[in-house]
Amino acid sequence: MPERNLNFNEIVDRRGTNCLKYDFAEKRGMPKDVLPLWVADMDFKTSSYIEDAIIERTKHGIFGYSEVQEDYFQAVAGWMKRHHDWIVKQNWLLKTPGVVLALAMAVKAYTESGDAVLIQKPVYYPFSEVIIDNGRVVVSNDLYLGEDNKYHIDFDDFERKIIENHVKLFLLCNPHNPSGRVFTKEELTRMGDLCLKHGVIVVSDEIHNDFVWKGRHTVFASIKKEYEDISIICTSPSKTFNLAGMLISNIFIPNRKLKHRFRCELHAAGISQLNVLGLVAAQAAYEYGDEWYEAMLAYVKENIAYVKKYVRENLPGITVVDGEGTYLVWLDFRGTNMDADELDRRIIYDAKLWIDSGGIFGESGKGFQRINVATPRKIIIECLDRIKTIQLEVNNNGIYNKRSSISTVKEI
Repeated sequence: MPERNLNFNEIVDRRGTNCLKYDFAEKRGMPKDVLPLWVADMDFKTSSYIEDAIIERTKHGIFGYSEVQEDYFQAVAGWMKRHHDWIVKQNWLLKTPGVVLALAMAVKAYTESGDAVLIQKPVYYPFSEVIIDNGRVVVSNDLYLGEDNKYHIDFDDFERKIIENHVKLFLLCNPHNPSGRVFTKEELTRMGDLCLKHGVIVVSDEIHNDFVWKGRHTVFASIKKEYEDISIICTSPSKTFNLAGMLISNIFIPNRKLKHRFRCELHAAGISQLNVLGLVAAQAAYEYGDEWYEAMLAYVKENIAYVKKYVRENLPGITVVDGEGTYLVWLDFRGTNMDADELDRRIIYDAKLWIDSGGIFGESGKGFQRINVATPRKIIIECLDRIKTIQLEVNNNGIYNKRSSISTVKEI
């Protein structure tokens, strides 16, 4: 049966489905009529093979405790080998309801209360939350935006932060959210060698690993045998196949002792079997989803190119940061006359857009906005046209009316 869900221009009405992206604007402090391009899920129907697998499973009518067999692992391992040239072993695999939960379990497993955990801001905000909420201390090796319009690592600062704060755990985000950086093998090696030198465990969130536009994604643990012993590699089909609501992630921990400590935290949290339909969806995605994935990838790539062209031609003072991965576009508004609070206010209340304020990713994200472009192009055009309206207003007037600051709205 051929793949059916390949019309990515189709606008699917998600309202009335308890959709976090569309149905909770007012509850999240937004105007009712905002256009949402914030949370990192897609507005595309997933692969029809996944649909069919879920429908077939539901016909059985019984949804008791379920686990997976050998064929599940073979599907996951096959995807990792085909797309990332990484050969995984079955005894490395643990499954969790999500990558954020895995980050929290790692923080609890490998650090003690009061310990410092290293991250690289501006970064996906749950990185900070799972550290702070578990009584640990956030230490950031901030990425910096270079003259080439890309984010870079300050390696001297990286090592200094490890030494000065006695860091034993590093949460790596690669591909990086929100900057879109796909770290090179050389960059990963420099960080990895420093972590080996100072006894730092690396939790690598690679959930966006299937979205790379320039270069290629390198699995951190694949670089050196020694890295396997310090690595927790977090993957999931949720971004790639729009399955976030299915709550399924595949976590690879080659080191037996690290895996045992991680598993103990899962058990302490009461987590055992996962959502049966999530398991079915993940297996179907990795077995039969290549055609849909490749077509979706091509469409999103064209969306990103469209955004870059539109901004370049129509939005002076705004720059698209040159990201190499993810379907999230990081816009730099610092060339306009707006401070961060005024920018947020105008985006929400004047343009009626629900996108992600850069401030939620850390202090270094202020003055930026993150847009999810995994949506039909008509929606992207509408979003950019709305930004053009407020941006031109500022340019033409040269001034703007300050209003009270608004609270930024978090994303998931």
